[in-house]
Amino acid sequence: MSQRSTRREFIKQSSALGAAFWVGGQNLLAEEKSPIERLNFASIGIGGKGSSDSASAAKNGNLIAICDIDDKRLAKAAARYPKAKKFNDYREMLTEMGDQIDAVTVSTPDHSHAPASVMAMKKGKHCFTQKPLTWSVQEARVMREVANKNKVATQMGNQGTAKDGFRGAVEVIRSGVLGNVREAHVWTNRPVWGKGIERPPEGEPVPKNIHWDLFLGPAPYRPYSTVYTPFEWRGWLDFGTGALGDMACHTMNMHVMALDLFDPLTVEAEQEGMIENETYPKSTKITYQFGQRGDLVPMKLTWYDGGNKPPEELLMGEKMKPSGVLLVGDEGNFYTPDDYGAEYVLLPKDKFKDFKKPEQSLPRSPGHFEEFVVACKGGAPAMSNFNYASRLTETTLLGNCAIRAGKKLEWDHKKMEFTNAPEANKFLSRDYRDGWSL
Repeated sequence: MSQRSTRREFIKQSSALGAAFWVGGQNLLAEEKSPIERLNFASIGIGGKGSSDSASAAKNGNLIAICDIDDKRLAKAAARYPKAKKFNDYREMLTEMGDQIDAVTVSTPDHSHAPASVMAMKKGKHCFTQKPLTWSVQEARVMREVANKNKVATQMGNQGTAKDGFRGAVEVIRSGVLGNVREAHVWTNRPVWGKGIERPPEGEPVPKNIHWDLFLGPAPYRPYSTVYTPFEWRGWLDFGTGALGDMACHTMNMHVMALDLFDPLTVEAEQEGMIENETYPKSTKITYQFGQRGDLVPMKLTWYDGGNKPPEELLMGEKMKPSGVLLVGDEGNFYTPDDYGAEYVLLPKDKFKDFKKPEQSLPRSPGHFEEFVVACKGGAPAMSNFNYASRLTETTLLGNCAIRAGKKLEWDHKKMEFTNAPEANKFLSRDYRDGWSL
């Protein structure tokens, strides 16, 4: 029997442990003794959120490989994880060390999420990928299909999903205390990066520590500039997904889960300050219309960023914070200023002063990354696994398509096309550069 097969059998034997971990919420993983019972992780992207994701991997398993396009970041991480082999190109890492790796974390800029994750999953690796799951709608669908075909455990990095308060809020909304929920309003203080910027002039030299071609990955070639990396990429169409991609998988997560807000019928965007084919707008207001979903009535979801906010009177005297979520129901409103929905108030307060929370119906989490580890070992799937997270990401990224289209879009999710605007279908996907693929 091969070493790889032996590792897989040991990991599968941990499924009972994983199930107990979910139910009891105890840190049973700490009781592991044999090194072979610990997952071998590889981290793709170790700066920014990748720093904490790689730390979680090292805490919960053996971090045997690290990958980043920035040699300085890589050297800094290597000092923390001296046993991990260093790579600049995840394709080389997965090819060279594929038989040793059990699971990967993917914490790159948005445009590289899908190609890195799909390559890993096709090699049978469990996959933890940061939010938003992908750069495009089409990639989100592919991620779900590949994960299911290869039977790997998955988790998107929207950590609020694991909070007790988040799951309690979902239970409250599902309890029906608000009556029929007909509107959702979501606002954020994003964007906090450069916006409405023209492409910079060419000629800036590439720093010796940056592997620029690897940063570009599947995106069209363009010369290096400091206005793209290490953070400003979020505002550029070729690399990021704007304010929606940065925050919506957090702030829309609670009510999308509670109210099955997938596959909108229409999406329409108002925007200011967009540079066509270059940068996302300075501000947007995006309206999603959802149809009947079982017993749930049709409803409207409105997204606001760049200083746009909903009518203040909907908060019934509550202070409007820089970001928040408000649900409007026939029997009352639900307001949270928390990005994850973990802290909330039912409005009007007098009406709900004696409200008792419903009985628990969702399991409580041992921790966001820990859920992923349990799933890798054959336990319960993580709550934000790709079957859920890809649909949340699709809903989110349709807003970016509407921004770019400049018109109201009618969406057919089964055919994955805009029925009234075939010219907008090009915004659902992208052509990859040579050498990069899904």
